Amino acid sequence: MAVFVLDRQKTPLMPCTEKRARLLLERGRAVVVRLAPFTIRLKDRVGGALQPLRLKLDPGSRVTGLAIVRESEIVDPDTGAVERLEHGLWFGELAHRGQAIREALEQRRHYRRARRARKTHYRAARFLNRTRRAGWLPPSLQHRLDTTLNWVERLRRIAPITMLSQELVRFDTQALQNPEISRVEYQQGELAGYEVREYLLEKWHRTCAYCGATNVPLEIEHIHPKSRGGSDRVSNLTLACRPCNQRKGNRPIEDFLQRQPALLHQIQAQAKAPLKDAAAVNATRWALFAALTATGLPVETGSGGRTKFNRTRLDLPKTHALDAACVGAVDQIRGWNRPVLAIRATGRGAYSRTRTFKNGFPRGYLMREKRVHGFQTGDWVRAEVPTGKKAGVHVGRVAVRQTGSFNIQAQGGTVQGISYRHCRVLQRADGYGYAFQPKPDTEEARRAA
Repeated sequence: MAVFVLDRQKTPLMPCTEKRARLLLERGRAVVVRLAPFTIRLKDRVGGALQPLRLKLDPGSRVTGLAIVRESEIVDPDTGAVERLEHGLWFGELAHRGQAIREALEQRRHYRRARRARKTHYRAARFLNRTRRAGWLPPSLQHRLDTTLNWVERLRRIAPITMLSQELVRFDTQALQNPEISRVEYQQGELAGYEVREYLLEKWHRTCAYCGATNVPLEIEHIHPKSRGGSDRVSNLTLACRPCNQRKGNRPIEDFLQRQPALLHQIQAQAKAPLKDAAAVNATRWALFAALTATGLPVETGSGGRTKFNRTRLDLPKTHALDAACVGAVDQIRGWNRPVLAIRATGRGAYSRTRTFKNGFPRGYLMREKRVHGFQTGDWVRAEVPTGKKAGVHVGRVAVRQTGSFNIQAQGGTVQGISYRHCRVLQRADGYGYAFQPKPDTEEARRAA
């Protein structure tokens, strides 16, 4: 994974390799600025040669893929054709907490209704007395937008990013090439079938609808057979592995699953269920596009079908970060098999200082101050315990207690009862948790795609 570099004036320079960063630190020419993403600052340099970098985004309802690539062009000496070559430098996956926000708002709504019923039941009900600004989004969706933009700005501060790319889910590249395209022509072209298949993979969670098999090649299957009058509408399509597809054949699903009524009911209900995650992405895509355009950088857009087409053509495994690298016009990608920084939005704590039972009555109270002996929950610390059962070095996020005995969420699990005297802050809490994912298992990931 590339290491971000700043000069003496904190201006971003070109990222360097881990080996070069290690040498600069050992020789005292640089100091560490951040651990995640790992950033160093040079002591003896101002400015330097820069190359154009592109930040590519694959917005998702739960996870957003991030990729920073360096672009170059290859010219064929015989034909003169120009190919766009991308060199992967840094990859990240940002996990949102929209569902947690939704649940917290739901709990707050229950508290307010109960309190109103107990204390102010005599008041007349209020309605139609609130206005919303133009472009208002629900808090869970606004969170996805804000965290994505936050990381765009963070990466721009530590890397010389000059271009942006975003997946605009419904953006149709065929309509750009042929403005007169209509009706069935949308499904007849270079990207035929990719939009529908990607929709079904998300809707059916990349598993066989009949046996639940995962990490196997899946085929598009008609719930009501086409030979018996079934249509090609997505509400009549599902995914099945080859053995299940062969066993079902052209039999009606009621006949095929007559001995499994629970599974039959589940498939019929899932076929009619809306794709909530896709709806969440579609609700924020244009707001994100407008915010990216406001940065003043050129923004390239691409569809989800084009992303899937690029990833399949280049034979890349299915990950959120590599999906981001495949957004837009891509001919070749090099340096894609790198570790990924997993970023999880954790929030900065809660205003509420009261813990409650499920019925809303208090069961405990939190301390008023969030800092204990200079530490705060969420700080990334290094604890060196000299003796005892917990002797050793523990690195991870800390959960503070008023007694000064902390818990550390290390990579191997949670270590409890670590004194603050053994802890040293590596990075202050910023509302995110970090972990490093290994290089993708190419064979298993490709089967899941």
